Amino acid sequence: MLMPSRNAIKDYVSDSFYHIYNRGVEKRKIFLDERDYAVFLSYFKVALSERIDEDIENEALSVVEEARLRRLNLHKDIELVAYCLVPNHFHLLIYQKGNPQAITELMRSTMSGYVRYFNKRYNRVGSLFQGRYKASLIDEEAYLWHISRYIHLNSLDKKTEPEQDEHSSYQYYIGKKSAEWLHPERILEMHGSIKEYTDFVEDYKDQKEILDEIKHQLANY
Repeated sequence: MLMPSRNAIKDYVSDSFYHIYNRGVEKRKIFLDERDYAVFLSYFKVALSERIDEDIENEALSVVEEARLRRLNLHKDIELVAYCLVPNHFHLLIYQKGNPQAITELMRSTMSGYVRYFNKRYNRVGSLFQGRYKASLIDEEAYLWHISRYIHLNSLDKKTEPEQDEHSSYQYYIGKKSAEWLHPERILEMHGSIKEYTDFVEDYKDQKEILDEIKHQLANY
């Protein structure tokens, strides 16, 4: 079974894929309702879009926060390839194009901004996430093949089929949605067609032993 590279990465390599993940401190929920999911995802929509898409809610982020994210111009340096948000954790697949600090800038802005939002909304203080986010360099093609499928099958943890999950990138993979800030084509090109990719995901649903093993190795859950 393939193992990811060390996840305590400080220097990011250009032209490389990274699996990024974290969960709530003490396994607590970090998304309590639809607005929480929308706000968290809006950090990526704004930071990774050259223009602001119409589907980004005007009230999701403050004007100041949105302007700060747009000044980063991160769409030139990194791409969000896949994601799945679960009540107590999240998974991202990111492709690093240039600027080795881009991932750090994106995740620092997202994590700190979301904690400020969450704590203010729910009248709480202190840490929300379990330490620093983890980032695993994907340096083997076989691991890259598996990781997007693993991410999308996290929907099953919510008792939700991947194609019905509104908090996952899978609907973008199967053609139900499209967006400037998400790039499923990097994975879909490896499979040849949407049908081949959906079969690839469907075939894995019943392999619970392998799923559990990969989940343990990648996320230490």
